[in-house]
Amino acid sequence: MSESLEARGYVVRGRVQGVGFRWYAQRIGLHLGVAGHVRNLRDGGVEVHARGTPQALQAFEEALQRGPPASRVESVVRIPADPRTPERGFLMEEW
Repeated sequence: MSESLEARGYVVRGRVQGVGFRWYAQRIGLHLGVAGHVRNLRDGGVEVHARGTPQALQAFEEALQRGPPASRVESVVRIPADPRTPERGFLMEEW
């Protein structure tokens, strides 16, 4: 029996722009089988929306909390999932 997919949204704060965070989120998402999209926010944060199994999303959230080497993640806050979150692929967006 296959596991149902869930969608989750996150806002990541700290030193997360200009350090490859969007590419990191995309790479980790694809590696874990999580689909989604990521974008920089004007206030310096990064917004991420992801869709996957509960286990994959848990691993993805833990990876977001670590961030890439040059980042300094201060917080990862869950927000309502964007209903446009794709079921395949992981996009870096300008929306």
